[in-house]
Amino acid sequence: MKTIILGIGNPMLGDDGVGVHVVNEIKKRIQNPHITIDEAITGGMNLLDLILGYDKAIIIDAVKSEDTHHGEVKRIVLSEFNTMHSCNPHDASLIEALEMAEKMGETRIPQEIVIIGIMMKKVPCEFSEQLSQEIAASVPSAVQLTLNEIKNNRNP
Repeated sequence: MKTIILGIGNPMLGDDGVGVHVVNEIKKRIQNPHITIDEAITGGMNLLDLILGYDKAIIIDAVKSEDTHHGEVKRIVLSEFNTMHSCNPHDASLIEALEMAEKMGETRIPQEIVIIGIMMKKVPCEFSEQLSQEIAASVPSAVQLTLNEIKNNRNP
């Protein structure tokens, strides 16, 4: 089973870059030829291009949510996820990109797409290379949840 783990966000925009911080920690712990670990500052169609050809995609990102605690880490199945921001307001969301790809007959879409979301009341857009204390404290939980997700893979 080929898996890609993608940390999404801009590490120059403080808490928005939490996905990148998480994958940097994961890179220290996983060495498996069936698992690709990468980061992206993109969404929508560009994100779709990155995950094509994998059996499973694990996407780690900041998720704006008023209904959860700031810094809470949640596993979200894509079918239960109604929005995913794109850095480009002219781009489609990941869900829209997936729907379009399916309609066009794309066959390389991962069978399973999971979001590891770090919940935030507000995703800040201020220049900073540092995470806030609350969000930095959630990184170990996001790493562990991702490692648990990998243990569930059927890799040889």
